[in-house]
Amino acid sequence: MDLATGCGTALITPFRADGSIDEQALYSLAQWQVESGVNWIVACGTTAETPTLTDEEWPHVVRIICEAVAGRIPVWAGCTHNSTREAASRARVAAGIPGVTAILSASPYYNKPTQEGLFEHFKAVARATSLPVVLYNIPSRTGVNLEPATALRLIEAAPTIRGIKESSSNLAQITSLITQAPAGFRVYSGDDNMALGVVAVGGAGVVSVASNEIPAEMAQLLQAALANEWTTARRLNRKYFRLFEANFCESNPGPVKAVLAMMGKCGENYRLPMVPVSGVNRSRLERIAGELGLLIHAPRPEGDYRMF
Repeated sequence: MDLATGCGTALITPFRADGSIDEQALYSLAQWQVESGVNWIVACGTTAETPTLTDEEWPHVVRIICEAVAGRIPVWAGCTHNSTREAASRARVAAGIPGVTAILSASPYYNKPTQEGLFEHFKAVARATSLPVVLYNIPSRTGVNLEPATALRLIEAAPTIRGIKESSSNLAQITSLITQAPAGFRVYSGDDNMALGVVAVGGAGVVSVASNEIPAEMAQLLQAALANEWTTARRLNRKYFRLFEANFCESNPGPVKAVLAMMGKCGENYRLPMVPVSGVNRSRLERIAGELGLLIHAPRPEGDYRMF
C-alpha cells in the first residue's frame, strides 16, 4: 500500500475536566478532519499527549478515531516507546485494530541510542507488523538524530519501512535523504513552518499540528504545493505562518489545544506534566486566532483550566 501524500493531522486527545478521555469530542474532531479534506490522521502521536495515556487508553483512542473515520481516509497509529520490545508489541496491537493503515514510530526517547541502536530498534518494530511503517525523527524530543545513512540502511533492511516524518528542522539533511531514497519512499515534514520547503525539494507532504485548527486550509496548502501551484501555496503559507509559529510558543500540544478550546472544539484540559499556556501566550494565541477568523462562531471557553 502506498502511503498518502498531502496533509495528515497529528490529532490531539481531548480530556474531560476529570482527566478522562472525552470520547465524544475525539470522535467529532476526527469526523471534522475527514469532512475538511485532510488526507490522513495520525492517532496517538506527540500532539495526542500519548505518553500520559495508559496501556489500555492508547488503543481505545486509536479505535475511536478509526470508527469516526470509517475507512474514508488512512489512519496511522503512533507506536513509540523507549523499550524496543514494547514498541514492537504496540505495533502488533495497532495492526489488529480495524482501520489502521500504517504505523508511526519515533526514535526511543531518554535512552539516546547510537545509530546502530536506532537501526536495530526500528528494524525490530518493522518486522513486528506487515503494515507500512513510517519512521519519526524528532531530535528535540528524543535526544538523538536519525541520520540519513541510517534511514537508508533501514529502507533496505525492512521493506515495510515506507516513509519518514522528519522533524529535525534541518532542510539540508531532509534534502539529502530525499535525493538518496528509492522511488516511492515518502518523506514528510514534521513541522508546519517547513512544509513548503520540504515539498519543494521532493517531499510528500506534512504531518501537521496546525491542521487541528485549520484542516481545510492546510489540506489546500499542501494540495497546491504538490500540484506546483506555488502562488496559491505561498499565499496560504503567508496567511497562516504566524499560527504555525504560535503553536510552538510553548510545548506542543499546549498552544493548539488552547486554540481549539477557544474555537469550542474541546475543553482545555491536560494531564501533567502538560499545563495550560501562560497568560501572555494565551492572549497572543487568541489574537492570532481571532484575526484569522477562527473564533467567529465559537463559544467562549470556560475560564477554569485544569490538568491531570
